[in-house]
Amino acid sequence: MAGKDAFIVEGVVIEARLNRTFCVELANGHRLLAFVAGRAKQHFAGLTPGDKVKLQLTPYDLSVGRILVETKTI
Repeated sequence: MAGKDAFIVEGVVIEARLNRTFCVELANGHRLLAFVAGRAKQHFAGLTPGDKVKLQLTPYDLSVGRILVETKTI
């Protein structure tokens, strides 16, 4: 997913699902499935609905994103 085609957006966690996946809603109302990859899994164990996160999306599949960082809780 990394590369110069990927872009970063902000969203709000709507629902925590199994296997450390999350339903995230973007500012435009689009909902997508987000996940935490690699070593970052240790830092995102406490994500709850209402938390703001930054996501990395690829233009090839806008229905899935990777969580980069938690910005703050609303």
